[in-house]
Amino acid sequence: MENHQFKEYNLQPWIHDVIKRLEFKNPTPIQQKVIPAILRHESVIGQSHTGSGKTHAFLIPLFNQIDPAKDEVQAVITSPTRELATQIFEEVKKMIAYQDEKDQVSAKLLIGGTDKQRSVAKLTTQPQIIVATPGRLLDLVKEEAINLYTAKSFVIDEADLMLDLGLIDEVDQMLVRSHEDIQVLVFSATIPERLQPFLKKYLQSPTHVHIKDQLPKELIEHRLIPIRHREPSEVIKQIATVINPYLAIIFTNGKKESDALYQKLLDQGLSVGLMHGGLKPRERKRVLKDIQALKYQYIVATDLAARGIDIKGVSHVINAQLPKEEEFYLHRVGRTARAGMKGTAINLYHDDDLSLIQKLHQNGTEFDTYDITNGQWKEIKPWNERAKRKKQGHDVDKEAWKKVRKPKTVKPGYKKKMKRQQEKIKKQMSRRNKK
Repeated sequence: MENHQFKEYNLQPWIHDVIKRLEFKNPTPIQQKVIPAILRHESVIGQSHTGSGKTHAFLIPLFNQIDPAKDEVQAVITSPTRELATQIFEEVKKMIAYQDEKDQVSAKLLIGGTDKQRSVAKLTTQPQIIVATPGRLLDLVKEEAINLYTAKSFVIDEADLMLDLGLIDEVDQMLVRSHEDIQVLVFSATIPERLQPFLKKYLQSPTHVHIKDQLPKELIEHRLIPIRHREPSEVIKQIATVINPYLAIIFTNGKKESDALYQKLLDQGLSVGLMHGGLKPRERKRVLKDIQALKYQYIVATDLAARGIDIKGVSHVINAQLPKEEEFYLHRVGRTARAGMKGTAINLYHDDDLSLIQKLHQNGTEFDTYDITNGQWKEIKPWNERAKRKKQGHDVDKEAWKKVRKPKTVKPGYKKKMKRQQEKIKKQMSRRNKK
């Protein structure tokens, strides 16, 4: 049976019909862990990558818990950006469209950048599901247009991004106004230390689900370029002449860095757009439209663009700065090689990035080291050449010691003799290896 695994969950019959119409065959790994926990009304911390089925991991059980007879707020879903909130709301609308009319759930999208008074006027009844950005929702709660106290569940999507954008305080203010038994569902790429006080305050013994990112290894090529003392914009300009991408996202670690790199690449004549959380709402909307209309060949972005924002046709990801954490690297490069297409991740690196590269390498990411010479890729010494040489030297050392003859009787100076013997054997082994 096609939906055999979904049928194992204690869901209402109409939910199974919706799942069928959404053409979901089997639950994804995060759905397998999260759906039963939410149905048991446990609070959850879920870590997984974009494209893992996370949104429906909470939407399916939340819809199952809605009582259509009660015109009150029952589930709240908060997201850090308008784009992400809008994408979630599109999935909510799709599920509602597949319901029988008599049982249809009411839902509202409440985001900034729209007229607040008009939003208040439209709220003639309380929506059963709210999808919102924290600022707008808190405004409406303070104006008493929305009553959160009736909500049974509260979703915080992309919690680490909420933290980075300074929105976690607004989420905190809303949870203070909610019922003390509210089910809190936190989804995040990483769980930074700074998030811990918030989690401890609102989640008692949560179920923690961590699905490790699995990128399609055979579809993504990971290239490293040592930056040395060069200007990143100049190296990227050289890369641009070689790759001529369909669409490349160039990642930096912050808004200031994005703004500076964007300006330099514009000055160099590249067709480039800019995407980060500091842009005004109207500007962000326009950039997204332009991206979808393929107006740019390059987009300079912060990690905001790696989170859920649906940018199709990304052939290359360029890390102008490598992130500090493994999960962020996987999120970024996961923007390419989607839907079975091949992709390339090009990483500009400094020596202080080597610990991250080593960690990724140990977990199965294979890197090739290149530079660009005379407008062409040139393979150069591997990034871990020094470590390899050290290891080889250590191995030769060990092998040579194995061949040293141990004296039957210990006489003064025997250690020096053994050391000289070991050095001699080592030289012979090195000469043989060179041949």
